[in-house]
Amino acid sequence: MKKVMVIGGGYGGLRAIETLYKYEDIAITLIDKNPYHYLQTEAYGYIAGRFDVHEVAIDLKNWCEGFKDRVTFIHKEATSVNFEEKIVYLDDNELSYDYLIIATGAKTHFFSFIKGLRENSYGVKNLQRAHNFRVEFEDLIYKKLRHEEGYQEGELNIAVGGAGLSGVEVAAEMAYVLETYSKTIGDTAKEIHIYLIDASDTILPGMGKYSIEKTKKRLESLGVKILTGAFINSVDGSHIYFKNGEKIPYSFMIFTGGIKAAELNDSVKNEKNSINQLIASPELNIQDHEEVFAIGDCVQIKDSEENILPPTAQVAEKSAEYVAKTIRQRIDGVESQAFDADVQGIFIALGGKYAVGEMFKYIKVKGYIAYLLKKAITHAYYLGLRFRINTGFKNRIR
Repeated sequence: MKKVMVIGGGYGGLRAIETLYKYEDIAITLIDKNPYHYLQTEAYGYIAGRFDVHEVAIDLKNWCEGFKDRVTFIHKEATSVNFEEKIVYLDDNELSYDYLIIATGAKTHFFSFIKGLRENSYGVKNLQRAHNFRVEFEDLIYKKLRHEEGYQEGELNIAVGGAGLSGVEVAAEMAYVLETYSKTIGDTAKEIHIYLIDASDTILPGMGKYSIEKTKKRLESLGVKILTGAFINSVDGSHIYFKNGEKIPYSFMIFTGGIKAAELNDSVKNEKNSINQLIASPELNIQDHEEVFAIGDCVQIKDSEENILPPTAQVAEKSAEYVAKTIRQRIDGVESQAFDADVQGIFIALGGKYAVGEMFKYIKVKGYIAYLLKKAITHAYYLGLRFRINTGFKNRIR
């Protein structure tokens, strides 16, 4: 029986386990400092108050129990790894492995050169920070509606720093919620404005022209104020200051403008890029060890043409499936091939039942149809998680 250890219960870690589970000669251990799997792709809806916490978080212990004693979950933080001895060190324990998959993901990168950014903004990579922002957003609307003590009279601004995928989805969903509220509570909701800010010349930098144009049009129709080519110099408790000398007042800010690999990478002596992601071999190995792999956002992943792939759930899952297959080949003594994958498509949720999507480079959709396609993909993933938990529950009550 070979022992495979997975560090990190994100999209990549869970997909690796799902793929490895079919091999009965493999025992799997999942380690995560959090007791839940956070569906970051649905953060936009949770922050805006449209989704509840049960729609963005899944209990990992219950999920692992759905594999009928084949997968063990350990709710601990992995602090370091001894690659020579094949040992993972936890807070108060150590575990050995035959094969290791590092899938620790990434966290929001609050750039240190922007003074006050970390202290005065929220991220979406962490469920707790997303929850705190949701509470602030709902409390703001509630206080304005009731004119309670502490509410801000007149117009106020909510700032979203970063106009990548997460940023535009959060801005669109909040703007849609405010538009919906305005039909019932009137000017109180209309007094709240959403600013989407990015240093790039366009929103969604790096994405296709169709997605950029349709997303911009949708955001503008929702009343989102888009500031591109805007370099933030500093942030204090009431204003965002730009390098050109201008400033805007704000009530609170969410930052989605960058990521940085999670803390475990700090202890790994391996080549890394500027955002602390591991630089892996073509077969996603690190430390020159054929039994150690890195997948998802904690590692820099390239396609066959040496283009760096975006840190998305889709790429994390593709790398996980590849690594699971490669581990099987290594156990069997079969030669493996280099990782080769690309992004087959992307959907952008843009408030309510509206989305924009591109698939297989040629298919382009928008509006309700795109929303249905995105919803179907997300719902299928969620149902798969729920099915595994239900299986574990049935095993416990027998």
